[in-house]
Amino acid sequence: MLDMGFEPQLRAIVNQIRPDRQTLMFTATWPKEIQILASDFLRDDAVYTNIGAKGMHAVKSVTQFIEVVDSRDKPRRLLRLLDTLLAQGEPKVIIFAATKRTCDEIVYELQRSRIPALALHGDKDQNERDWVLSQFKSGASSMLVATDVASRGLDVSDIAYVINYDMTGQIEDYIHRIGRTGRAGRTGTAYTLFTEEDAAKGTLCADLIAILAEAGQQVPRELEEVQSRAGYSRGGRRYGGGGGGPPARLHCGGGGKF
Repeated sequence: MLDMGFEPQLRAIVNQIRPDRQTLMFTATWPKEIQILASDFLRDDAVYTNIGAKGMHAVKSVTQFIEVVDSRDKPRRLLRLLDTLLAQGEPKVIIFAATKRTCDEIVYELQRSRIPALALHGDKDQNERDWVLSQFKSGASSMLVATDVASRGLDVSDIAYVINYDMTGQIEDYIHRIGRTGRAGRTGTAYTLFTEEDAAKGTLCADLIAILAEAGQQVPRELEEVQSRAGYSRGGRRYGGGGGGPPARLHCGGGGKF
């Protein structure tokens, strides 16, 4: 709810509750913003219970693959990856995109290729969202294309793959996204298309490398190289900058492996 801008509403509600209340707060992650909120909402003698390691960590039941690509090549790489995954049957897949428009474009191209895909984003009303999720959960549509509105709180136990078509701007959101797979004792796989533009997003590239290393995942040499080109050190201190580029248009075609 904080990511969606509801912090003022939360504070307004809490301020209307009697001060001798009992407050329980649950969070999947513990970034500084949540710590500040907790210190404001909870008593000084609050008891904190932590399950698992502190800090940001990806679950080790998810195998992570990162491919450094040119932003203009992302549509073709996505279709090639899906060709490979769908050759194994009809696994449930979530594709994350940065904007509602990109979600709709991806769904349009997938449907043109006779791949049953549906979009989930902020322009959908509650009835539409409920219908899309019911179709996805039942397997009537095995492909869900979503913005980050679906990355938190979505509980579908048999999602096999997460694809980050657009990388997030914060490593916390990346962890939430890939956490949609590898649930309920299952293993999962997450694929990410990473660009030079992504490497220019603060410490994102260094943070991603740290997450991969901590989870015992392979750190692609290309990812370390793009971090170096963007002008960042391992510790995340910035020495240079990165550029931008026009968004790529979606086109179908291609086949092969990620």
